[in-house]
Amino acid sequence: MAKVMMYARFERFWHWSQAALIITMLVTGFNIHGSISLMSFEQAIDIHTLCAWTLIGLWVFAWFWHITTGEWRQYIPSTPERILAMVRYYAFGIFQGKSHPFHKDRSHKHNPLQRLAYLGLHILIGPAIWISGLFYLFFGDLKALGLDGLSLEVVAITHTAAAFLMLVFLIAHLYLALTMSDKFGAYVKAMITGYEEVDE
Repeated sequence: MAKVMMYARFERFWHWSQAALIITMLVTGFNIHGSISLMSFEQAIDIHTLCAWTLIGLWVFAWFWHITTGEWRQYIPSTPERILAMVRYYAFGIFQGKSHPFHKDRSHKHNPLQRLAYLGLHILIGPAIWISGLFYLFFGDLKALGLDGLSLEVVAITHTAAAFLMLVFLIAHLYLALTMSDKFGAYVKAMITGYEEVDE
């Protein structure tokens, strides 16, 4: 095994900032919906909106970083055979003590299934949340854009559904980050220090 600098400083900043903002927006979103009551409705909206604008800014900057550094290549989907190998491993192999079918290195940080999950997060879930959230925020101005036929109910349901997808992603991501290494929490530690032990 060799210790490799796997995650750059910005990558780690982006990861943890994004996580904090998303968790805060989930909590304030549940508060806005009335599912929980940790603060007033007005406070929840103010915090939710501030975090949303901050996250949009962070994502735009992260896109710029991914494009200029070439890190966008980490999200290119793999072959169907490799994706199926990962599905078989997560469904059965891991419980049978089989070895992991993917070996990461600096150029291939994410296994084939992770690539699909992160790609879905960045091109489906994220944009669905932004667009529906912006439509929600500026609903009164949609008529000027020729979108006056769009109902507030559709916007709200879309935003809530996308938020639940983000919550599912977050739970799955946390579970896999904590359990998929021989050493409990090794992936979390790597996302803090930047260094990870990989096969030479």
